[in-house]
Amino acid sequence: MAKGLRSGMGIAALVLLAGSIVLMFFVVLSGVTNTLPLRNTYFLQADTSSFSGAERPVSQWTYFYICGEGNANCGAPVPALPFGYAWVGGSEGVPAGLTGSHGKGTTSTYYYYMWRFGWVFYLIALALNVIGFFLAMLAPFSRLASAIAGSVTLGALFFFSLAAPLMTAEFVQARNEFRRAGIDATIGRYAFGFTWGAWAALALACIFLFTGCAAGGRHGSDHVTTTRNTTNAGGSTRFFRRQRSKRSARGSFIDNESQRRVKDEYA
Repeated sequence: MAKGLRSGMGIAALVLLAGSIVLMFFVVLSGVTNTLPLRNTYFLQADTSSFSGAERPVSQWTYFYICGEGNANCGAPVPALPFGYAWVGGSEGVPAGLTGSHGKGTTSTYYYYMWRFGWVFYLIALALNVIGFFLAMLAPFSRLASAIAGSVTLGALFFFSLAAPLMTAEFVQARNEFRRAGIDATIGRYAFGFTWGAWAALALACIFLFTGCAAGGRHGSDHVTTTRNTTNAGGSTRFFRRQRSKRSARGSFIDNESQRRVKDEYA
């Protein structure tokens, strides 16, 4: 029963990990191609037509790129790109809360570091998620594999639990900055749907892996307990048998001694 539970939990965790990896790659690869769902995957879309340094009338922020509408006309891929690279040629008309001294004088300190840490944590979570997936392939067959895969997955969940809120907070606040300035801006439903969906799948996979490991442990404990009880029962049976044998021998000796005394008295 415990072995079957462990196998079921391992298989379920494997499916969830695979799903979370696919969703995370949808986010990371947004802007690479114009096919669905990647062309609809972005964190923020804003009207940048009134900004002096903007190259696009509409800008969309993705994981590696700043693109135009439909994730077309993207710029060069930049790791942890500064938020203000959408108007790198000049910040006139940009809401004051978004601009600052970072990223060639385009990005405020807050938005620069929020994205930088969120980007790095997201990438670390993805790497650990992939490692956990390969380790989880052995989880249906081994308690040790379940424990190791669960630990790696827990590490991925930790970094993802930092990345997802940081990215969400940054782009929601950026959208609010644009709207307060009277500029149209919307959050990308696909990017954040994929992100939080991947987080939920990763969390469930972690729970299933540790549940499978614990189920195997209970099976082993029950087996040891049963063995000990059987051994103790066998030892008790042998003990009582020895006691009965001793009492039988003692009774035979007493009967023989009594008969000998009677014979001596009548002799």
